[in-house]
Amino acid sequence: MKYCSSCGHPVEHRIPAGDNRHRFVCPSCDTIHYQNPRIVAGTVPIWEGKVLLCRRAIEPRYGYWTLPAGFMENSETTLEAATRETWEEALAEVHIDDLYTIIHVPHIDQVHMFYRATLKTGEFGAGEESLESKLFSLDEIPWDEISFPTVKRTLEHFIEDIEHSVFPVHVSDIRFRMGQQAKKAAS
Repeated sequence: MKYCSSCGHPVEHRIPAGDNRHRFVCPSCDTIHYQNPRIVAGTVPIWEGKVLLCRRAIEPRYGYWTLPAGFMENSETTLEAATRETWEEALAEVHIDDLYTIIHVPHIDQVHMFYRATLKTGEFGAGEESLESKLFSLDEIPWDEISFPTVKRTLEHFIEDIEHSVFPVHVSDIRFRMGQQAKKAAS
């Protein structure tokens, strides 16, 4: 950030009085510009024992498979965001079952939240941000083509939990950038 969105004056990067973190502060109007994590909300949509995945038509990770999810908009709940994103990416209407995973991704200032969901009719398609959508049985998931670590972790939890028919809320952190996990394992 270079300029204040309130008055247009150049901002400074400093710790404001009463705070303990560096913030962008306008020395002209004293506005503190807080930058907070963004929330990604999505679903694990199921139909007749299969999971619905979307092949991404946008970067990052163009062409890779993902659960339908995206950034939460202002004035909506996480449940509304997950439902909207499922419609936008997979043209699928879902019934939300329960909150399923909360995954903190601090190195990119995001929190990913996935809800277990059931397709209402079994109908789906490809929205503007998807090349295609497809139902996969759990043993057909294209693991080498999964878009993001949060999606992979959520799907791994789902496969584990479906065996026991118990679906707790999983809360975890991913503290590495894509590609770093493979480097750590090789060390």
